[in-house]
Amino acid sequence: MANKQNNKGVADGIKETAGAAFHAVHSALETTENVAMNAVDAAKNATDNLTGNRNEKGQRNQD
Repeated sequence: MANKQNNKGVADGIKETAGAAFHAVHSALETTENVAMNAVDAAKNATDNLTGNRNEKGQRNQD
């Protein structure tokens, strides 16, 4: 009986470790996505500013 309880404890430990690892990877991916999207937005804004594709209200010109 003690062996079954020990095995359950080991299995639960593995499960908890895997869950923590999953959450860490997920969080890192979300952070990476946010950084990438911010870089894309910054590049778009810089391009718009350099090419004059925005009017005073921050909207694209309709030319």
